[in-house]
Amino acid sequence: MINSVNLTSELVKCPSVTPDDAGTLKLIKELFKDTDFKITEVSKNGIKNLFLRWGSKNLPTFGFCGHIDVVNPGEISKWKMNPFSGKIINNEIFGRGSVDMKSAVAAFCLAALNVSKETSPIFSIVLLITSDEEGKAKDGTNAILEWMNKNNERMDYCIVGEPTCPKKLGDMIKIGRKGSLTGHFTIIGKQGHSAYPQLAINPINSSVDLIYLLTNKPLDNGSKFFEPSTLVTTSIFTENRANNVIPQQVKVTVNIRFNDNHTGEKISVWLKKCAKKIEYKTKTIIKTDIKISGEPFYSKPGYLANLVKKSVQKYTGISSEFSTSGGTSDARFVITKCPVVEFGLVGQKMHAIDESVQVSQIVDLENIYTDILKNYFNDVNRKTKG
Repeated sequence: MINSVNLTSELVKCPSVTPDDAGTLKLIKELFKDTDFKITEVSKNGIKNLFLRWGSKNLPTFGFCGHIDVVNPGEISKWKMNPFSGKIINNEIFGRGSVDMKSAVAAFCLAALNVSKETSPIFSIVLLITSDEEGKAKDGTNAILEWMNKNNERMDYCIVGEPTCPKKLGDMIKIGRKGSLTGHFTIIGKQGHSAYPQLAINPINSSVDLIYLLTNKPLDNGSKFFEPSTLVTTSIFTENRANNVIPQQVKVTVNIRFNDNHTGEKISVWLKKCAKKIEYKTKTIIKTDIKISGEPFYSKPGYLANLVKKSVQKYTGISSEFSTSGGTSDARFVITKCPVVEFGLVGQKMHAIDESVQVSQIVDLENIYTDILKNYFNDVNRKTKG
């Protein structure tokens, strides 16, 4: 009989580098094949996603959301073993995606399956599984939610199984995330000889002025639920290979993680104003391209957060911290549908060479997810009878 540990191993064996599901969704469909779950494949622009429901969509519904796509393993020769081996050695599963986040997908699949067999259908369980989270994240969870809205599919609460714990399983539950925005600046000057700088317009100097203008003051001091926003210069590039030529063009990239003091639109306006100021000052031309990956979101700790915290404490003995730290996740999409929190494994090894997870963490995670569903069932049952 399959369990969450060997399911994780089998999922890791599938080289599902985003957005290729590489057979992972087939494994999951096979798991639920002769069950009471209705399986729907939701595809968009070649991206495959799954939506599974147990019980009527008119009933109170608890959801889990996760992704089976992974980041590229990089230079395979640097791994101790094949990154898609899924081998279990000394009670650890090795391989890309073992932490982020095939273990959580396996854990909530088994939790949902087992609870569906043990309880009466007075509530419903849904599972949202995508293969487009580590990439563009345009046609994954978003596509499932669009399909749900078109088909009047209900979801009252949702857990996203991202790795959330810094050191020990249970030490952190994510109740929100900062927004994310990337600004690309192409600074065009006038090429010239380095011995005659007065005849050229040096875009490198202009890039320094722009970076200073963007970074010399903090964006804010934080807010009630969020740490201060951050702006980081991630790239400065010119194709100049000569040491005596002032280049014509420089490209600068910045990444901003912003809290609820801002919106992506407001930051975009500010970035363009800064570019215009430097453009005027240095007589360059600055082309600006801004991509907003997500807005900040916050799910106020209430029923869902405390439901999760209760089960986490039961199996780990830890009173979880509620946090909004970290990067973006698909929870930013789910929040448009219902209250959402994120809870999953310890994230120290995610995206790393020799990514691995302890078997005991997967078992504990399945137990926690199972307990959450059982407690939700009990709460629905009480309301129904009351």
